[in-house]
Amino acid sequence: MSNSITQLMFLILVFVPIALSSEPQQPVEALLRRLDSKRSSASVQEAAAKAVLKRLLPTHVDSFDFKIVDKDVCGGHSCFVINNHNLSSRNGPEIQIKGTTAVEIASGLHWYLKYWCGAHVSWDKTGGMQLASIPNPGSLPRVKDKGLKIQRPVPWNYYQNVVTSSYSFVWWDWERWQKEIDWMALQGINLPLAFTGQESIWQKVFMDFNISKGDLNDFFGGPAFLAWARMGNLHAWGGPLSQNWLDQQLVLQKQILSRMLELGMTPVLPSFSGNVPATLKKFYPSANITRLGDWNTVNGDRRWCCTYLLDPSDPLFVEIGTAFIRRQVEEYGDVTDIYNCDTFNENSPPTNDPAYISSLGAAVYKAMSKGDTDAVWLMQGWLFYSDSAFWKPPQMKALLHSVPFGKMIVLDLFADVKPIWNTSSQFYDTPYIWCLLHNFGGNLEMYGILDAISSGPVDARTSENSTMVGVGMCMEGIEHNPVIYELTSEMAFRSERVPVQDWLRTYSRRRYGNAVHQVEEAWEILHRTIYNCTDGIADHNTDFIVKLPDWDPSLESVSNTTEPKKMQMLFTLDIKRRFLLQKNSSQFPKAHLWYSTQDVINALRLFLDAGNDLSGSLTYRYDLVDLTRQVLSKLANQVYVDAVTAFQRKDVKAFDLNSKKFVQLIRDIDALLASDDNFLLGTWLESAKKLATSPTEMRQYEWNARTQVTMWYDTTKTNQSQLHDYANKFWSGLLESYYLPRASTYFHYLSKSLRENKDFEVEKWRIEWISFSNNWQAGTELYPVKAKGDALAISKALYEKYFV
Repeated sequence: MSNSITQLMFLILVFVPIALSSEPQQPVEALLRRLDSKRSSASVQEAAAKAVLKRLLPTHVDSFDFKIVDKDVCGGHSCFVINNHNLSSRNGPEIQIKGTTAVEIASGLHWYLKYWCGAHVSWDKTGGMQLASIPNPGSLPRVKDKGLKIQRPVPWNYYQNVVTSSYSFVWWDWERWQKEIDWMALQGINLPLAFTGQESIWQKVFMDFNISKGDLNDFFGGPAFLAWARMGNLHAWGGPLSQNWLDQQLVLQKQILSRMLELGMTPVLPSFSGNVPATLKKFYPSANITRLGDWNTVNGDRRWCCTYLLDPSDPLFVEIGTAFIRRQVEEYGDVTDIYNCDTFNENSPPTNDPAYISSLGAAVYKAMSKGDTDAVWLMQGWLFYSDSAFWKPPQMKALLHSVPFGKMIVLDLFADVKPIWNTSSQFYDTPYIWCLLHNFGGNLEMYGILDAISSGPVDARTSENSTMVGVGMCMEGIEHNPVIYELTSEMAFRSERVPVQDWLRTYSRRRYGNAVHQVEEAWEILHRTIYNCTDGIADHNTDFIVKLPDWDPSLESVSNTTEPKKMQMLFTLDIKRRFLLQKNSSQFPKAHLWYSTQDVINALRLFLDAGNDLSGSLTYRYDLVDLTRQVLSKLANQVYVDAVTAFQRKDVKAFDLNSKKFVQLIRDIDALLASDDNFLLGTWLESAKKLATSPTEMRQYEWNARTQVTMWYDTTKTNQSQLHDYANKFWSGLLESYYLPRASTYFHYLSKSLRENKDFEVEKWRIEWISFSNNWQAGTELYPVKAKGDALAISKALYEKYFV
């Protein structure tokens, strides 16, 4: 990075005054002190931070000196301090970074590498690291005067959603987890969810309550569906779990926790939400156990729907919940006081009586506190948004005030779009974390609201009587939209709003390792288009390639499809169940579009113009492929509309032209995605199979992996899963082998209807398609795990083919 940019960033970062929030109320202060007392020793944390540096930048291990300092250095807050090291030899440390934990030291390292060396840290699957701009050892940039001190304005930077474990982490081994924990430390995350391996704990707990291993085969879901089995949405689907899986995941959890603790993080462990095996009723016939209703099966299939919930008011609830907490302490040690529980998430209490709700909340907390006397309940606040008709102020207050103050922390899960803090009197004075939800299903879609991220946490923290205690990232799936997650992570350290356009300029220079004016212009466009979704609609990728509408267009009047505004394809969000429902056949299907497609096509042209300067950059290649995919997928939406409109008008020629163009777009996008290692179906499938220790496990894991990203859930002969395509992915291999046959078959039946002047045989199409999907899910064909082709050349060719 040039000296002028370095000086500019120094001015921005050093001379902006840090306006810390008011002191946390006393119970929160007490919690922070207890958590501090559980941390690893200073020497352990310093060594852990050094190990992060060694894995990130092995050539510079001796260039940095790390030191753990007391919070008194930062006025009682968490912080990092960057100074020039007193050079005593040419080969000694050049920069000293002090921090109150190893996470703070890693955050300081990341801040220095970004703003003094122009480096960039990203997930491997979003282009990886850009470290070429870091000078050689002995030549690192010096910091000005007394250096830089950054204090956290709020204590915590939270990470993960309860379903991220299934959408993104499910097939990870320790090597991949180690990379993620390093990434977390560099981003400043100090409060991560730690859900891996809990089924092994549950097996031991339930066996103490007379439940056999065989009984649990009907309780646990398969590996790719564990998140929803844990929440009581389903049981048995994709299972059973082998003892190998259970043992393997417990070992992995212990490795994860060990590393988190070495770095000074506070892991959030699971607790009991009331979800129990069916056979518990047999052994405890007087227990208040209710069978819940259907959650998204096609026909209420009880083989995997309608799970059992033990009422929190039942004494057995406290007994089981206490046993679970204590078993975790036995396995892991005394590693945390914070436990996640979402008993009422997408599962409303049987009555809205505030007194009853308060008693339920108190019982949930009692189960935790009997297992850990210092327990704090961390709860997702999604229910207050998704089921707002039930959770009125009296009900919210009853739940939030059912535990002592400071013993509950709420995640304002969807604050980037629909914050609850500002309509609930700061969660009625309950500590909360401002969270970004952003992604549903782990879809690959360029999307975000950068201005809301740059201002939302600051507005929440500085509001009157604020009880905000952290910034969090609660996406359903990761490894996409790196710009969103980098800025959100920074907001845990920012005390004032970030000027987004200036920040993006430096971001693009760091990310690609070079200042190229065309790319900077492109990011200006992306800021006001793709990353400026202000329509209030939660984005879920409903592009027709990856979520083909299941409808009969002959039932819709052609006049309803000709209005230009109706070409802005918006789906409605079923916020209670977190998936998107197509409108019925009385309304033309729509996909979410919130920006001018022509503006984004212009941004793609600018990206391509920068190709000669940036063609060697992996981060540039990833963004180029992703942006080209985004542009082409939106084009395909319009082509689909044109094809179906031609069908309705009985224009055979126009129908043939557009239906063939839609299919060709799928082929072309697949070839584009194949040119980058990060957009390959084969990687997902091979990572699943790699964890297996037997042919049976291998087939089961592959079926789980294939099913989650396609049908997701059960089907009948003529009905697709209600969750089909919820976890859709733009991956090479998936487009060519799955989405393309679906579209081709669909258009074949439409063409037959046109040519024979007969009704569209929608049921025959469904039967053929569902049969194909079932066979594909059970398939074992191999897909590439290495890229082929020149991404820049392919992207240029596709731009010229479709937009010139």
